[in-house]
Amino acid sequence: MLPTENRLRRREDFAAAVRRGRRAGRPLLVVHLRSGTDPHALGEDAPPARAGFVVSKATGNAVVRNRVKRRLRHLIRDRLSALAPGSLVVVRALPGAGEADHTELARDLDAALQRLLGGPPP
Repeated sequence: MLPTENRLRRREDFAAAVRRGRRAGRPLLVVHLRSGTDPHALGEDAPPARAGFVVSKATGNAVVRNRVKRRLRHLIRDRLSALAPGSLVVVRALPGAGEADHTELARDLDAALQRLLGGPPP
């Protein structure tokens, strides 16, 4: 489960990440990242990195969509610490994500984050 403070819920936050952030596409998903603030500038009051998920009906029925969201939430939970405080991440699952297993989703998520962050995988 993704902690409440790390969840992206408001439509405006999703739009900010998608419209003003950077994007990295992979075969199973697309990751949008709007970088946060400098971690040294805000000190202890820095807002946490937050993540949201978009899984359309093209991915599969409700059971498949919810399974994809659960897997992505589990994967992103461990990777949020690699992001700057205040970062917004939107992970959009593509239709092939419904048939993919956990390791394939993890591989694509790591590759997309590596490309966006410009360093080694988180």
